[in-house]
Amino acid sequence: MEIKNPKFSIIIPVYNVEKYLNQCLDSVFAQTFTDFEVICVNDGSTDGSLKILEEYKIDDRLVIINCTNGGTASARNTGIDAAKGEYIWFVDSDDWIETNALEILNNKVLECKTDVLGFNGKLKYEEDEREDADKGFSEDNLTGWEYYNKYALVRRKFHFVCVVLRIYNREFLKKNKLYFQQNILHEDNLWIPYVFYYAKQVSVVNDILYIYRIRTGSKMQTVNLKKLFDIVHVANQLSTFFIRKDDIDKSVVYREISGEFFKGFMSAQIKVYGNHDSELSKIIDWQNFEKVAIYPRHKRMFVLLKISPMLLRLYVRIELYVKKFIN
Repeated sequence: MEIKNPKFSIIIPVYNVEKYLNQCLDSVFAQTFTDFEVICVNDGSTDGSLKILEEYKIDDRLVIINCTNGGTASARNTGIDAAKGEYIWFVDSDDWIETNALEILNNKVLECKTDVLGFNGKLKYEEDEREDADKGFSEDNLTGWEYYNKYALVRRKFHFVCVVLRIYNREFLKKNKLYFQQNILHEDNLWIPYVFYYAKQVSVVNDILYIYRIRTGSKMQTVNLKKLFDIVHVANQLSTFFIRKDDIDKSVVYREISGEFFKGFMSAQIKVYGNHDSELSKIIDWQNFEKVAIYPRHKRMFVLLKISPMLLRLYVRIELYVKKFIN
Protein backbone atom coordinates (compact mmCIF):
# COMPACT_ATOMS: atom_id res chain seq x y z
CA MET A 1 0.00 0.00 0.00
CA GLU A 2 1.47 3.35 -1.05
CA ILE A 3 1.96 5.93 1.71
CA LYS A 4 0.47 9.07 0.11
CA ASN A 5 1.20 11.87 2.57
CA PRO A 6 3.55 10.67 5.32
CA LYS A 7 4.79 13.03 7.97
CA PHE A 8 8.42 12.06 7.43
CA SER A 9 10.53 10.81 4.54
CA ILE A 10 13.70 9.10 5.73
CA ILE A 11 16.23 9.08 2.89
CA ILE A 12 19.02 6.50 3.17
CA PRO A 13 21.76 6.33 0.53
CA VAL A 14 23.01 2.73 0.39
CA TYR A 15 26.36 1.66 -1.01
CA ASN A 16 28.12 -1.57 0.02
CA VAL A 17 27.06 -1.52 3.67
CA GLU A 18 25.78 -5.07 4.14
CA LYS A 19 27.59 -5.27 7.50
CA TYR A 20 25.65 -2.33 8.95
CA LEU A 21 22.42 -2.01 7.00
CA ASN A 22 20.24 -4.27 9.15
CA GLN A 23 20.95 -2.24 12.29
CA CYS A 24 20.11 0.98 10.47
CA LEU A 25 16.84 -0.31 8.99
CA ASP A 26 15.78 -2.08 12.20
CA SER A 27 16.13 1.20 14.11
CA VAL A 28 13.97 2.99 11.54
CA PHE A 29 11.17 0.44 11.31
CA ALA A 30 11.04 0.09 15.12
CA GLN A 31 9.91 3.72 15.51
CA THR A 32 7.13 4.39 17.99
CA PHE A 33 5.74 6.99 15.56
CA THR A 34 4.68 5.17 12.40
CA ASP A 35 3.63 7.81 9.86
CA PHE A 36 6.73 7.77 7.68
CA GLU A 37 8.22 6.40 4.50
CA VAL A 38 11.75 5.10 3.99
CA ILE A 39 13.44 5.83 0.69
CA CYS A 40 16.54 3.68 0.25
CA VAL A 41 18.58 4.70 -2.77
CA ASN A 42 20.74 1.73 -3.70
CA ASP A 43 23.71 3.55 -5.22
CA GLY A 44 25.06 0.71 -7.36
CA SER A 45 26.00 -1.59 -4.46
CA THR A 46 28.09 -4.61 -5.45
CA ASP A 47 27.77 -6.50 -2.15
CA GLY A 48 24.65 -7.94 -0.50
CA SER A 49 23.06 -4.58 0.35
CA LEU A 50 20.27 -4.85 -2.24
CA LYS A 51 19.34 -8.33 -1.05
CA ILE A 52 19.02 -6.99 2.50
CA LEU A 53 16.84 -4.11 1.29
CA GLU A 54 14.52 -6.50 -0.51
CA GLU A 55 14.03 -8.49 2.70
CA TYR A 56 12.44 -5.38 4.23
CA LYS A 57 9.94 -4.94 1.40
CA ILE A 58 7.35 -6.71 3.53
CA ASP A 59 6.85 -3.23 5.01
CA ASP A 60 4.87 -1.05 2.59
CA ARG A 61 6.60 2.08 3.86
CA LEU A 62 9.86 1.09 2.17
CA VAL A 63 10.71 2.44 -1.29
CA ILE A 64 13.81 1.06 -3.02
CA ILE A 65 15.34 3.06 -5.86
CA ASN A 66 18.20 1.44 -7.76
CA CYS A 67 20.76 3.74 -9.40
CA THR A 68 24.17 3.47 -10.94
CA ASN A 69 26.85 4.61 -8.52
CA GLY A 70 26.79 8.41 -8.32
CA GLY A 71 27.80 9.11 -4.73
CA THR A 72 26.00 10.29 -1.62
CA ALA A 73 24.94 13.67 -3.04
CA SER A 74 23.35 12.07 -6.09
CA ALA A 75 21.53 9.51 -3.94
CA ARG A 76 20.20 12.19 -1.60
CA ASN A 77 18.97 14.27 -4.54
CA THR A 78 17.17 11.24 -5.93
CA GLY A 79 15.55 10.79 -2.54
CA ILE A 80 14.46 14.43 -2.35
CA ASP A 81 12.67 14.14 -5.69
CA ALA A 82 10.96 10.90 -4.65
CA ALA A 83 9.97 12.05 -1.15
CA LYS A 84 6.34 12.68 -0.21
CA GLY A 85 6.78 13.51 3.47
CA GLU A 86 6.32 16.89 5.08
CA TYR A 87 9.83 16.60 6.55
CA ILE A 88 12.94 14.92 5.20
CA TRP A 89 15.59 13.20 7.32
CA PHE A 90 18.85 12.12 5.71
CA VAL A 91 20.16 9.05 7.55
CA ASP A 92 23.47 7.37 6.68
CA SER A 93 23.21 3.63 6.14
CA ASP A 94 25.94 2.72 8.63
CA ASP A 95 24.32 4.73 11.44
CA TRP A 96 21.09 4.28 13.38
CA ILE A 97 18.45 6.29 15.22
CA GLU A 98 16.75 6.06 18.61
CA THR A 99 13.41 4.23 18.70
CA ASN A 100 11.43 7.29 19.82
CA ALA A 101 13.18 9.75 17.49
CA LEU A 102 10.27 10.41 15.12
CA GLU A 103 7.81 10.69 18.01
CA ILE A 104 9.93 13.42 19.61
CA LEU A 105 10.39 15.22 16.29
CA ASN A 106 6.70 15.02 15.46
CA ASN A 107 5.72 16.48 18.83
CA LYS A 108 8.03 19.41 18.16
CA VAL A 109 6.84 20.17 14.63
CA LEU A 110 3.24 20.04 15.88
CA GLU A 111 4.15 22.99 18.12
CA CYS A 112 5.54 25.03 15.25
CA LYS A 113 5.96 24.40 11.55
CA THR A 114 9.65 25.10 11.03
CA ASP A 115 11.95 24.99 8.02
CA VAL A 116 14.67 23.11 9.90
CA LEU A 117 14.57 21.18 13.18
CA GLY A 118 17.85 20.25 14.83
CA PHE A 119 18.62 17.66 17.51
CA ASN A 120 21.55 15.99 19.21
CA GLY A 121 23.59 12.89 18.50
CA LYS A 122 26.42 10.76 19.80
CA LEU A 123 29.47 9.15 18.24
CA LYS A 124 29.92 5.39 18.44
CA TYR A 125 33.48 4.19 17.81
CA GLU A 126 33.62 0.83 16.09
CA GLU A 127 37.13 -0.01 17.30
CA ASP A 128 36.48 0.04 21.03
CA GLU A 129 32.68 0.48 21.37
CA ARG A 130 33.26 3.87 23.00
CA GLU A 131 30.36 6.34 22.94
CA ASP A 132 30.73 10.10 22.97
CA ALA A 133 27.62 12.28 23.20
CA ASP A 134 27.74 15.82 21.92
CA LYS A 135 26.37 18.89 23.63
CA GLY A 136 23.25 20.05 21.85
CA PHE A 137 22.11 23.55 21.04
CA SER A 138 19.41 24.98 23.26
CA GLU A 139 18.19 28.27 21.80
CA ASP A 140 15.00 27.79 19.83
CA ASN A 141 12.98 29.56 17.13
CA LEU A 142 15.70 31.56 15.42
CA THR A 143 15.91 32.56 11.80
CA GLY A 144 18.27 30.40 9.79
CA TRP A 145 20.91 33.10 9.63
CA GLU A 146 20.65 33.85 13.35
CA TYR A 147 21.16 30.14 14.00
CA TYR A 148 24.14 29.99 11.64
CA ASN A 149 25.84 33.05 13.19
CA LYS A 150 25.27 31.78 16.72
CA TYR A 151 26.49 28.21 16.25
CA ALA A 152 28.54 27.75 13.07
CA LEU A 153 31.87 28.42 14.78
CA VAL A 154 31.08 26.64 18.07
CA ARG A 155 33.53 23.81 18.71
CA ARG A 156 31.80 20.48 19.29
CA LYS A 157 32.16 16.81 18.40
CA PHE A 158 29.82 17.06 15.41
CA HIS A 159 30.78 19.72 12.92
CA PHE A 160 28.06 22.29 12.34
CA VAL A 161 27.60 21.14 8.74
CA CYS A 162 26.59 17.61 9.76
CA VAL A 163 23.43 17.13 7.68
CA VAL A 164 22.05 14.10 9.54
CA LEU A 165 21.43 15.99 12.80
CA ARG A 166 18.49 17.95 11.41
CA ILE A 167 15.24 17.37 9.58
CA TYR A 168 14.19 19.68 6.74
CA ASN A 169 10.80 20.79 5.52
CA ARG A 170 10.43 19.29 2.05
CA GLU A 171 8.57 22.27 0.56
CA PHE A 172 11.29 24.57 1.88
CA LEU A 173 14.00 22.49 0.16
CA LYS A 174 12.12 22.30 -3.13
CA LYS A 175 11.11 25.98 -3.16
CA ASN A 176 14.73 27.08 -2.75
CA LYS A 177 16.14 24.35 -5.00
CA LEU A 178 18.35 23.08 -2.21
CA TYR A 179 19.94 20.05 -3.81
CA PHE A 180 23.38 18.67 -3.05
CA GLN A 181 26.21 19.30 -5.48
CA GLN A 182 27.37 16.03 -6.96
CA ASN A 183 30.88 14.69 -7.48
CA ILE A 184 32.48 16.45 -4.53
CA LEU A 185 33.45 15.02 -1.13
CA HIS A 186 32.39 18.00 0.98
CA GLU A 187 28.83 18.44 -0.26
CA ASP A 188 27.56 19.05 3.30
CA ASN A 189 29.97 21.99 3.75
CA LEU A 190 28.51 23.63 0.66
CA TRP A 191 24.85 22.76 1.27
CA ILE A 192 24.37 23.76 4.92
CA PRO A 193 25.27 27.49 4.62
CA TYR A 194 22.79 27.77 1.75
CA VAL A 195 20.11 26.07 3.85
CA PHE A 196 20.49 28.53 6.72
CA TYR A 197 20.66 31.54 4.43
CA TYR A 198 17.19 30.66 3.10
CA ALA A 199 15.60 29.27 6.29
CA LYS A 200 13.03 31.58 7.92
CA GLN A 201 12.74 29.52 11.09
CA VAL A 202 14.94 26.96 12.84
CA SER A 203 13.87 25.02 15.92
CA VAL A 204 15.75 22.56 18.12
CA VAL A 205 15.21 19.70 20.56
CA ASN A 206 18.04 18.75 22.86
CA ASP A 207 17.43 14.98 22.80
CA ILE A 208 20.04 12.53 21.50
CA LEU A 209 18.26 10.96 18.53
CA TYR A 210 21.07 9.95 16.17
CA ILE A 211 23.99 7.54 16.62
CA TYR A 212 26.86 8.20 14.23
CA ARG A 213 29.19 5.26 13.71
CA ILE A 214 32.91 6.02 13.43
CA ARG A 215 34.33 3.11 11.47
CA THR A 216 37.77 2.40 10.11
CA GLY A 217 37.90 2.57 6.32
CA SER A 218 34.80 4.71 5.81
CA LYS A 219 34.84 7.36 3.09
CA MET A 220 35.47 10.22 5.52
CA GLN A 221 38.08 8.34 7.56
CA THR A 222 40.42 7.47 4.67
CA VAL A 223 43.02 9.67 2.98
CA ASN A 224 41.84 10.85 -0.43
CA LEU A 225 43.58 13.73 -2.18
CA LYS A 226 40.29 14.77 -3.76
CA LYS A 227 39.12 15.84 -0.28
CA LEU A 228 41.87 18.44 -0.16
CA PHE A 229 41.04 20.03 -3.51
CA ASP A 230 37.28 19.85 -2.96
CA ILE A 231 37.70 21.99 0.17
CA VAL A 232 38.95 24.78 -2.11
CA HIS A 233 36.18 24.22 -4.67
CA VAL A 234 33.58 24.57 -1.90
CA ALA A 235 35.24 27.74 -0.55
CA ASN A 236 35.30 29.22 -4.07
CA GLN A 237 31.58 28.58 -4.53
CA LEU A 238 30.55 29.79 -1.09
CA SER A 239 32.53 33.01 -1.49
CA THR A 240 30.96 33.65 -4.91
CA PHE A 241 27.48 33.12 -3.45
CA PHE A 242 27.81 35.19 -0.28
CA ILE A 243 29.87 38.11 -1.62
CA ARG A 244 26.80 39.01 -3.69
CA LYS A 245 24.45 39.01 -0.69
CA ASP A 246 23.79 42.39 0.92
CA ASP A 247 20.91 41.42 3.22
CA ILE A 248 22.86 39.61 5.96
CA ASP A 249 25.75 39.95 8.38
CA LYS A 250 28.53 38.00 6.65
CA SER A 251 31.29 38.15 9.28
CA VAL A 252 30.83 34.57 10.53
CA VAL A 253 30.43 32.95 7.12
CA TYR A 254 33.45 34.89 5.84
CA ARG A 255 35.54 33.58 8.74
CA GLU A 256 34.41 30.06 7.94
CA ILE A 257 35.15 30.38 4.22
CA SER A 258 38.56 31.96 4.84
CA GLY A 259 39.43 29.13 7.18
CA GLU A 260 38.62 26.64 4.44
CA PHE A 261 40.85 28.50 1.96
CA PHE A 262 43.76 28.40 4.42
CA LYS A 263 43.24 24.81 5.48
CA GLY A 264 45.15 23.03 2.73
CA PHE A 265 48.30 25.03 3.44
CA MET A 266 48.42 24.16 7.13
CA SER A 267 51.02 21.79 8.54
CA ALA A 268 48.35 19.40 9.84
CA GLN A 269 46.92 18.93 6.35
CA ILE A 270 50.37 18.55 4.81
CA LYS A 271 51.09 15.69 7.21
CA VAL A 272 48.02 13.88 5.88
CA TYR A 273 48.04 14.78 2.18
CA GLY A 274 51.56 15.96 1.48
CA ASN A 275 52.59 19.40 0.22
CA HIS A 276 50.35 20.65 -2.58
CA ASP A 277 50.98 24.39 -2.28
CA SER A 278 51.38 24.93 -6.00
CA GLU A 279 48.27 22.98 -7.08
CA LEU A 280 46.08 24.60 -4.44
CA SER A 281 47.29 28.09 -5.35
CA LYS A 282 46.22 27.53 -8.96
CA ILE A 283 42.61 26.63 -8.16
CA ILE A 284 41.90 29.28 -5.50
CA ASP A 285 39.79 32.27 -6.57
CA TRP A 286 42.18 34.84 -5.08
CA GLN A 287 39.91 37.83 -5.69
CA ASN A 288 37.12 36.23 -3.73
CA PHE A 289 39.53 34.99 -1.08
CA GLU A 290 40.74 38.54 -0.44
CA LYS A 291 37.16 39.82 -0.15
CA VAL A 292 36.17 37.26 2.49
CA ALA A 293 39.42 37.56 4.49
CA ILE A 294 38.09 40.49 6.55
CA TYR A 295 38.91 39.14 10.01
CA PRO A 296 42.14 40.93 11.10
CA ARG A 297 44.06 37.70 11.64
CA HIS A 298 42.93 36.38 8.27
CA LYS A 299 44.03 39.61 6.58
CA ARG A 300 47.56 39.07 7.89
CA MET A 301 47.51 35.41 6.94
CA PHE A 302 46.27 36.23 3.44
CA VAL A 303 49.18 38.61 2.81
CA LEU A 304 51.71 36.05 4.06
CA LEU A 305 50.17 33.28 1.98
CA LYS A 306 50.35 35.40 -1.16
CA ILE A 307 54.07 35.93 -0.50
CA SER A 308 54.81 32.33 0.43
CA PRO A 309 52.87 29.44 2.06
CA MET A 310 56.01 28.80 4.14
CA LEU A 311 55.64 32.24 5.72
CA LEU A 312 52.03 31.46 6.57
CA ARG A 313 53.01 28.23 8.31
CA LEU A 314 55.80 30.01 10.19
CA TYR A 315 53.35 32.66 11.38
CA VAL A 316 50.93 30.02 12.66
CA ARG A 317 53.73 28.21 14.52
CA ILE A 318 54.79 31.48 16.17
CA GLU A 319 51.17 32.10 17.18
CA LEU A 320 50.95 28.69 18.82
CA TYR A 321 54.25 29.22 20.62
CA VAL A 322 53.15 32.62 21.96
CA LYS A 323 49.82 31.17 23.18
CA LYS A 324 51.60 28.36 25.02
CA PHE A 325 54.06 30.80 26.55
CA ILE A 326 51.25 33.09 27.77
CA ASN A 327 49.26 30.19 29.21
